[in-house]
Formats: sequence, C-alpha cells, structure tokens
Amino acid sequence: MIYPKIVLMAVLLLLAGCSAEKTIPENKDWKVSHLYKSGAYTMIGQEGKLGFIYDDGEAVRFYPNKKQKYMWHFWGKPEELQGSLKVMGISKETGDKITVIEALALGGPNNGADGHTPSQMSLPSPGLWRLDAYIGEKLFDSITVQVHDQK
Repeated sequence: MIYPKIVLMAVLLLLAGCSAEKTIPENKDWKVSHLYKSGAYTMIGQEGKLGFIYDDGEAVRFYPNKKQKYMWHFWGKPEELQGSLKVMGISKETGDKITVIEALALGGPNNGADGHTPSQMSLPSPGLWRLDAYIGEKLFDSITVQVHDQK
C-alpha cells in the first residue's frame, strides 16, 4: 500500500511545480486601450464603462517605477459599484502579476461617471501591462497601457 501514496505525493509535487510557473495572460490583441473624451477630460479605457484621466502626454505617461496620480472613473449600476477598488497589473512581456492598487474606496459621481476614486500607480518594467480593475471581488473591466522606456 506504500506505492499509491508515493504516486499521489509525486502527482501533488508535479502539480505544485506547474502552478508556480509564470504564464502569459490571455488578452486577445494586447493593444493599448483607446483614448476617449469624457466631459473636459481625455481618458484611457472603455468609454461608458471604465477609464482614468490620461492623454498619453509626457506628464502622465507610465515610466518604470515612476509613481503618478490617476483619477479612475466607473460607469455602472449602483450595485456594480459596491466595494473597494483593487487593481492587478499583468505584464505581457514577462507574465509578472503585481498588485497596483490594494483597496481604495469609491466615491460618487464625477466628470460624467457614476463613481470615481483618485489613485497613485507605478508599474515596474517597460512594455504592455493589463490593469485588471476589481470592485469588491468581481472583475469590473481591464485597461491596457504602455510603460515607456526611461528617457
């Protein structure tokens, strides 16, 4: 009866080893999200759903490890906007997954959106990053951004 236990342990160790590997996340095209206007502001994201103030100008661009302020905006039903904001970042190039924003409370309507919150964000390396925005435990939507090389 020792043989089945050894096989079971080997299978469990193999599964544990596989789950530790980095995998490149799914994202159909890995294209930078669209810019759109909302009131007086240019935002990046999905119009009528999710975005943050961003015009791809030098002052707001993402550079490795440079912390910047960004105002997130959400459009949705009140029950969809219950809970705090958590943002996970995933690198296309490396598959690294990091917590970009831990837990921010959402405020009410602002700039035409149903909810908003200010944030500070920084991403560690150049390339495309997908920012998965969770409200509570539910994925609300994603925004893909370019982190530029340092000048």
